[in-house]
Amino acid sequence: MDEAADLLSRTIDVLVVGGGPAGSAAALGALRERPDAHVVIADAAEFPRDKTCGDGIAPHGLDVLRDLGVTDAVAGYRPVDRMRLRTPGGAEVATPSARANYVVPREVFDARLVAAAQARGAQLIRRRVRSLEFTDRPRLDGRGREPVVVVNGSLTARVVIGADGANSAVRRGLGLPGNPPGAMAIAVRAYTEVAFGDGPPEQFIHMTDEGWPAYAWSFPIGDGRANIGYGMLRSRLAGGTDGTSAKTVLRRTLARMLPETPAHPATLRAHHLPLSTHRPRQPNGPVLLAGDAASLINPLTGEGIYYAVLSGSLAGHAAVRAAHPAAAGRVYRRALDAELGRHLRHTALLAGLAGRRRTLMDAAVRAARTRTELYDMLVEIGLGRGTIPTSSLTRLAMRRTMTGLR
Repeated sequence: MDEAADLLSRTIDVLVVGGGPAGSAAALGALRERPDAHVVIADAAEFPRDKTCGDGIAPHGLDVLRDLGVTDAVAGYRPVDRMRLRTPGGAEVATPSARANYVVPREVFDARLVAAAQARGAQLIRRRVRSLEFTDRPRLDGRGREPVVVVNGSLTARVVIGADGANSAVRRGLGLPGNPPGAMAIAVRAYTEVAFGDGPPEQFIHMTDEGWPAYAWSFPIGDGRANIGYGMLRSRLAGGTDGTSAKTVLRRTLARMLPETPAHPATLRAHHLPLSTHRPRQPNGPVLLAGDAASLINPLTGEGIYYAVLSGSLAGHAAVRAAHPAAAGRVYRRALDAELGRHLRHTALLAGLAGRRRTLMDAAVRAARTRTELYDMLVEIGLGRGTIPTSSLTRLAMRRTMTGLR
């Protein structure tokens, strides 16, 4: 029996839609929990493939991957343990981070994770998912019927995990709306040649008043190239007065903000990010959402890899751990809230304040120049799952209230 016929004749235990970090982590999580599970990853692309992204890999995501048994995700790439932040008001801080980051092209990173999932037993198929149907079918053991999810009218699964990005077909199949324009960001990314001096390599983030909150970045890969880009909220981006497109405006702004590192034109790509606090509530039932499909993007920094692998891992565990497929959504939702709930509430508070008052970011960066513990806290909130200390949280909540009254 060939692969296609085999898939049509079986009920898949966990069907993962999307082979990016969230999808691969979901497959790895399910197989770590139950090695004999039939796990299938469906993706429209053939790996390796390029993925428009900043390519930054924070250490928190690598912690999750190590727990899943993946120890070589960034092998061969140089750690970057320094970050430089520059605010629109001119405040700047450049301090070694407590833990190093990495910059690995997604073409490499994602292919390594997919290969790790396949080595563990996941089956990778090239398939674009377009539809979901909820039904039931006779159990193979003849003992009654079982609820299932039918994908594209042909693939049958007990649990489906949507890890198919910001424009998730699985999310639409659940009847959940996508992010509204005011809750989406758009960014342009490119690669450039970069020469380093004698100092340590550093990641550079340059914030700007234009369309605040917005920033440009330059992240060194370590092979003579850097990943550069510029992004902002889509609702604040308009075409130029000379009739140019919004994408052209992004490219021109990137060139103006990073004039010393011109982009290779062939590598310029634009993409959307659910950069907001607008997230759908994970429903009960056998369909789970992870990563960008769940709008899990840090609203302060755009960081998404850590959220992707963490949520994917939790979704994979829940998919095979739940006593019944219908309970998987509830199990996953509770696990995700336990891991990220408080952190996401705190980032929402900070994002709301920073969006209204750009001077808050200026003040925080100036203070971080002399207070290492504040810098580390900002990095942890922006790249990991850090939270605001209780004393500071009270002051920020009062400031947000007063700002809303003005």
